[in-house]
Amino acid sequence: MNRKFLPKQARLLTLNEFIFVFQKPERVKTSGITLFSRSNRLGHPRIGLAISKKYVKRAHERNRIKRHIRETFRIYQHNLLAKDFVITIRSKEIIHYKNQTLIQELEKLWYRHLC
Repeated sequence: MNRKFLPKQARLLTLNEFIFVFQKPERVKTSGITLFSRSNRLGHPRIGLAISKKYVKRAHERNRIKRHIRETFRIYQHNLLAKDFVITIRSKEIIHYKNQTLIQELEKLWYRHLC
């Protein structure tokens, strides 16, 4: 995989792929963010985002959070285990995080899944 962008093969795209992860997930939580993961047989990690309007009302805030999630995943993807990951938000406080704080929280999640 090229390090400059996140290819389509590195994303969870269909409902069945998300359901697969949520059936028997491993959970890792930080303040406001939950990372669900499940091993896959593809040989590379994939990511899916499930950020609801319930916790992050404004679209520009959801987009900012998603952008940082994708960017941190892109940076760490070559060192991650071959798993499917889904990130969810479970706190309204996440919108008050500054960009650097959000990135630090995401890095904590990825460190737990490095090979």
